[in-house]
Amino acid sequence: MGEEFSGKAPIYDQIVQKICNQIIRGDIKPGDKLPSVRGLAVQYGVNPNTVKRVYMELDRLGLSEVHRGQGTFVTEDEKRLEQLREQLKHDKVRTFVTDMKDMGFAADEIANGVKVYLDEEKEEGGNQDE
Repeated sequence: MGEEFSGKAPIYDQIVQKICNQIIRGDIKPGDKLPSVRGLAVQYGVNPNTVKRVYMELDRLGLSEVHRGQGTFVTEDEKRLEQLREQLKHDKVRTFVTDMKDMGFAADEIANGVKVYLDEEKEEGGNQDE
């Protein structure tokens, strides 16, 4: 029942990214209880020590709070969650633009390509918010 992980980043970091994406999408809401260490380890097919590192990282990032005797919960700090959303957006855009520039595209070509893609998606009835 384990997940597939790439060799590009540590497994704990990939799990942190998956959880961050779930928070940003709203799959996991502010104040929601996260699974136990053992539960998440089973879900991802990893060692419980890896999950402990995941939870330490979420705590370091200010995205989770430990309630003694109750478990780990997603922060309810809306400002921090909005910062996360903006940070992830910036990181994805930076990676995309860097990759495109590495292929030889100029900034105006990149911007026009994105606009054309979004216009085509809109015409096809695609969801622009995805």
